[in-house]
Amino acid sequence: MRTRHDPAELAQQLQTLTFFVGVPENTLNELVQTAVHRTYDPGEIIFLEGEQATGLYFLQSGWVKIVKSSPAGREQVLRFMEPGDTFNEIVVFANFPNPATAIALETAEIWLLPRQSLNHALRQNPDFAQHAIAKMAERVLHLVNLVADLSLRPVTGRLARLIGDGAIDGVLSRPRWYTQTELAARLGTVPDVVQRALRQLEQDGLIQVERHQIRILDAAALANIAT
Repeated sequence: MRTRHDPAELAQQLQTLTFFVGVPENTLNELVQTAVHRTYDPGEIIFLEGEQATGLYFLQSGWVKIVKSSPAGREQVLRFMEPGDTFNEIVVFANFPNPATAIALETAEIWLLPRQSLNHALRQNPDFAQHAIAKMAERVLHLVNLVADLSLRPVTGRLARLIGDGAIDGVLSRPRWYTQTELAARLGTVPDVVQRALRQLEQDGLIQVERHQIRILDAAALANIAT
């Protein structure tokens, strides 16, 4: 694991995030002075569920998955994090253990903002606290929608929604790490079921599955299945 420390670059990036709106420049500079930069290799664990949380994470580059695991080793992906995302926001408000495990999907550059520094910034800046609360509410809403998907929609419907929500200009790009195993973990099922669902959507003329992307051919029909 390699390390680098460049607070000036981090401060510029954080200024573009709504999470840090309301934080005065001097306070933000003080905050990033305590930040720690790390680079994680693909498959490397960033933090483990149940361990004491140490701070808020900012993903500078790469992709990360946040997962819950069963004793048998089966994963449920809660979220895929992309560059510019923050995660583990719970530590901003409470001294709780990590609620899930974070794993790098590809080489990931990550900043850790220590909890003590964040708490100081929150006490000094009510606007920052308000935006942090809004970010937590967004995370709760995401988890509520995930529970609804897992309990109320069949796999094909969950898959159709994931493709529709993730597509840009009708195309869902699939990075090298986005295998059917990862897709199945995101949908709460197993790879064989995902493969059958993909094949069915393709046979019905709704999508075209290519090596590194899924192209939407009939957006209206796909959206109808996703509802």
